[in-house]
Amino acid sequence: MTDIKDLADGMKRVSVEGKVVEKGDPREVKSRYKDETYRIVDAIIADESGSIKLTLWNEQIEQVNVGDNIKIENGYVTSFKGEAQLNVGKFGKLTVS
Repeated sequence: MTDIKDLADGMKRVSVEGKVVEKGDPREVKSRYKDETYRIVDAIIADESGSIKLTLWNEQIEQVNVGDNIKIENGYVTSFKGEAQLNVGKFGKLTVS
């Protein structure tokens, strides 16, 4: 497991555990490639070392609530507007405990 403070843009195959401390409101985004719309929510997860923004897509939104402890396996980190973001992606796994 990686500490949240050690996550950096470009990291792949990261495994992280943290607690959901904040969850925003869903918004809709259009796919660049298909004529589809997706729902996304930005959440903040934290451990004893720090916190990071986690992007939740579609069915993940209902799985995760503030106060939940979650584990992300095979996730990756990107940067959006200079801020690191954790992503589960289609090959990652999100587990709520």
